[in-house]
Amino acid sequence: MLFNSWQFVALVLATFALYYLPLLRSLQCYILIVASFVFYGIQNPCLLILLIGSIALNALFRFLLATKPIAIARFWLTLGVAANLGLLGFFKYSGLLFLTFLGEHAGSERSQFVLSIPLPIGISFFTFQGISLLVDTLRARSDDHLRGLLAENKSQHWIDTTLFIAFFPQLVAGPIVKAHDFMPQINQKMVSEIDWAFAYRTLVIGYFLKMVVADNLKMFTMWIEYPVFLTKSTLTLLALLFGFSMQIFADFAGYSLIAISVSAIFGYRLSENFRFPYISCSFSEFWRRWHISLSSFLKEYLYIPLGGNRSGRLRTYFNLIVTMSLGGLWHGAAWSYAFWGLAHGVALVLERAFANVIPIEGKRSWKILGTMIVFSYVTFAWLLFKLPNFDHVLQFFGAMSTNLSLPNEIGLMAKVFVYSMPVIVYHLWHLARERVQNEAGQHLESFAFGAMLFLIVTNSGPTADFIYFQF
Repeated sequence: MLFNSWQFVALVLATFALYYLPLLRSLQCYILIVASFVFYGIQNPCLLILLIGSIALNALFRFLLATKPIAIARFWLTLGVAANLGLLGFFKYSGLLFLTFLGEHAGSERSQFVLSIPLPIGISFFTFQGISLLVDTLRARSDDHLRGLLAENKSQHWIDTTLFIAFFPQLVAGPIVKAHDFMPQINQKMVSEIDWAFAYRTLVIGYFLKMVVADNLKMFTMWIEYPVFLTKSTLTLLALLFGFSMQIFADFAGYSLIAISVSAIFGYRLSENFRFPYISCSFSEFWRRWHISLSSFLKEYLYIPLGGNRSGRLRTYFNLIVTMSLGGLWHGAAWSYAFWGLAHGVALVLERAFANVIPIEGKRSWKILGTMIVFSYVTFAWLLFKLPNFDHVLQFFGAMSTNLSLPNEIGLMAKVFVYSMPVIVYHLWHLARERVQNEAGQHLESFAFGAMLFLIVTNSGPTADFIYFQF
């Protein structure tokens, strides 16, 4: 179910009406769980089997982790994490591994079965949340600050686990929620506690970024397809790639903001997922601003357990490369995604290695240069998302070098620029906001929200899936 559909609006309104009904206040968790199952299974009820299976699996391991002696619980944690990764691996990476290592049997019946395994929507997100739940449950045994993760009884244990994994606003495309952030929030909510100003502003920006910016840009960046891009001029290709960089931000940031807003309406605060990433003047800063829930998850549950930066420079570089490569592969069942992660890992390593030579965080001129370098690198790397076939990526770069003499498509480039402008203004306004915290600035913001609402109604692009649904 798409956030930008009337079915979703109807689901939220119906859930809201029941959720805050005084007579049903004690059933709020059950109402959210039912709404989540409807949201996930309405288009393909068979998917509910997988979701419920994942919930049951994690509830069982969570119970064992909470009740068994610590030494035995560590064994169950290893088994539980492996089970989550196995579930993800089977549905998401079976075809990739089969074609990589057994490609010569591509015509066999076995290969047809493997290649026909569907990719359930959102599996990358809810399996990561399952891992977070298990790890944090074991930590809660020895950390007083996490004691709230341990349910008081079996009934509450199952309810909490189900709601945490199935919570519909962020079920299929994040933000990835950590158990120690979400579980303490599970309690009865009052409608009077809703921060309506926050929910409204976040919702409007989210829908504007998705429906007006991303969905319109999608109509133009579709030209970055093989073999169509081979006929475009160098400058046109650069404009299209720039537009795709704007599109992927608007699409995913828009989804995250809608998810955060809807969660707030039901009394749950999700963490910020995008913090104006295209103003980053270093790669480490970019990853503190882009898909924050994923980068913080990888840091907390992979990079630090690998040793982080505690075991010397070379080991730190190794840990960065492994973490970013696996984070890239998490995005899709193609080696191009792993290469995308590797490219970012290499950038982070080089940045650390030359941190004392190139003071990116220093003078204003260095910051501007750093921002240009980071944005350009990130934008070219997005080609690996748009063209998962690595051969097509190489041909795209080849076309950029050979198509200098082809005529530029000024109309197409102008449309890309027009629909990219809101993302640019969004980042620039953030930079200027502290300097215009006055009455005029407030009037300007009010005008901007009115304009966004008007454009959502009058200038939304054709309804399209969110890009991160494929992950």
